[in-house]
Amino acid sequence: MSEYKRPTSEADFKKNFKQKKPLMNTTEAFYESSRCLFCYDAPCIQACPTHIDIPLFIKQIQTKNTEGAAKTIFDANWLGNACGIVCPTGVLCEGACVFNHQNVPPIQIGRLQNFATNTTIDTAKDIFKVGKSNGKKIAIVGAGPAGIACACELRTLGYDVTIYEAKDKPSGLAVHGIAPYKITNEEVLKEITFLQNQLGFEILYKSPIETKEQLKKLEEDFDAIFLGLGLGKTGSLEIDGEDKKGVIGAVEFIEELRSKQHLTKVPSKVVVLGGGNTAMDAASESARMGAKKTVLAYRNSKEKMKAYGFEYDLAISAGVDSLFNVVPIGIVGKGKVEGVRFAKTEMVDGKLKTKNNDVFVVRCDMVIKATGQAKQGSFYELIDNLEMDSQTRLKVNNETFQTSNPKYFAGGDAVNGGAEVVNAAYDGKMAALGIHQYLNK
Repeated sequence: MSEYKRPTSEADFKKNFKQKKPLMNTTEAFYESSRCLFCYDAPCIQACPTHIDIPLFIKQIQTKNTEGAAKTIFDANWLGNACGIVCPTGVLCEGACVFNHQNVPPIQIGRLQNFATNTTIDTAKDIFKVGKSNGKKIAIVGAGPAGIACACELRTLGYDVTIYEAKDKPSGLAVHGIAPYKITNEEVLKEITFLQNQLGFEILYKSPIETKEQLKKLEEDFDAIFLGLGLGKTGSLEIDGEDKKGVIGAVEFIEELRSKQHLTKVPSKVVVLGGGNTAMDAASESARMGAKKTVLAYRNSKEKMKAYGFEYDLAISAGVDSLFNVVPIGIVGKGKVEGVRFAKTEMVDGKLKTKNNDVFVVRCDMVIKATGQAKQGSFYELIDNLEMDSQTRLKVNNETFQTSNPKYFAGGDAVNGGAEVVNAAYDGKMAALGIHQYLNK
């Protein structure tokens, strides 16, 4: 049973969704940075997908060179502020901290990273230079983390960059699909504005690229194209009753919540289907929006969930109940959702089997599907000679991120099928270097 009251104002919403990693003040940052041992061959650097020199930026904070610390972070990761907040640091940099072996709390690397970048962003001081113009133009499809990182790196190398974004805001899932208690829209957009003001890349909003003709025009007008598309809408479960009123995809639910906040309607009883981090977010958010009962239902055992343990713990602490080894076989109700019909599952010879003779109904008013998003295969098929793997991910050179069509490069969800913001930021940066190499053979 959730203890959260239904928010009826912006203040209520902020109270229910208070930040998991609040911004440090100067004193907190000074004391926390003083704990670092500045390890040789630091394991935290190896654990960071963008390989930020973590001991260096912590030493810079310690010596009150906050701007230098921010530069160290952004030089490795163009989304350094957002990643300091939303990264699963407990399984990445902080998880690798040597203090973990001594039963001492690890250095709060994420919060220190957020402190340095946020403080520098607020000064609006120029810390980057646009490279000398080389007369070449690059198009980027998608203003998500991969696209933004690619644009920033290309600008430092002297390329003109235009980003085509289908929505009305940048940063992809960072602003549309991450739980509000992890990062606010203001924080995300502030970082993009800071980078755009310094590096001058253009973002054309509400400008989706959807046809072969549009792609041909990009091929004619630009020297190279980076594909930074995210994933599509939540995929279908293909079960009876899925079209009933009250059934919504998790990413669509989170996007609505982030834009409408306390005005989002969440009923008393919610069932969330799935076992990944997005399912945990959707369940925790439902409870925080005042749902009296939120049930998280996953087809396999708790140990098989893809979600990080701390994400599951966060959902449970918000008052979420969980059901394991159950699979939805239908959604019941007259026109609108009244419940989900489940069958129990079991492992037989290493395979998950559905027990169709063991069926029950969980009553609810809303069903949130957190069972994966559709890939953008139909879009990729519009591009000549573009190879995909069996899971509709684009095949790229692991070092340059160049696709089988040499004019196209790709990164982020298009390549990895859906990972963290930090992985997309790394891909975008490396693809920019790959483009630079390709155009300067």
